[in-house]
Amino acid sequence: MRYMEFRAALKTFTVFSLNEIKKIDKSFHRRRLTEWQEKGYIKKIIKGYYIFSEVELNENVLFEIANRIQNPSYISLEMALSYYHLIPENVYRITSVSSRRPCNLNTPIAEFNYRKIKPGLFFGYQLIPYNGKYFKIGQVEKIVLDYFYLHPHLKSESDFDSLRINPDKFWSQLNEVQLNNYLEKFSCQQLTKTIKSFLEFMRNA
Repeated sequence: MRYMEFRAALKTFTVFSLNEIKKIDKSFHRRRLTEWQEKGYIKKIIKGYYIFSEVELNENVLFEIANRIQNPSYISLEMALSYYHLIPENVYRITSVSSRRPCNLNTPIAEFNYRKIKPGLFFGYQLIPYNGKYFKIGQVEKIVLDYFYLHPHLKSESDFDSLRINPDKFWSQLNEVQLNNYLEKFSCQQLTKTIKSFLEFMRNA
């Protein structure tokens, strides 16, 4: 397969895998990928996943790539808190949760960090459309729960204060009924206690 045929066949893909290439051309040899990398046509992200070099790497694209290279996963934790403008800091590492193994991937385009949650806790995310595509990111209620679930040492008022969560942004976006519904699914007494204390702290912030 020539490069122009390859490019046309995968033009709708933000990120593509070797398996997806094989579906198009069963006889495709991966040495072509090495050749096209050397020519600057494509970039390797991690083993088995590539993007075209001309792809513009904005936040939406990076989020979609994060979803793809470790699947299933969705954007959560610090990056999601920043996305919803709940914290003032810029976050440069793309943080996600996944039901697969935890890992940190340093790639040529970004650093992708994945924290593991139980398969039964893989819910509470939404699909955000962009340019005919989409990425998965946790809802505000779920990312708050994910954060405290994966950081169980955070439980005091000083801990809550250190997060610097904007109370106005928090209450304008939070559905407290939804939060409590999701919280029940965790079946974790310590998390329930922490969330109760955190909500009280935010009411007085």
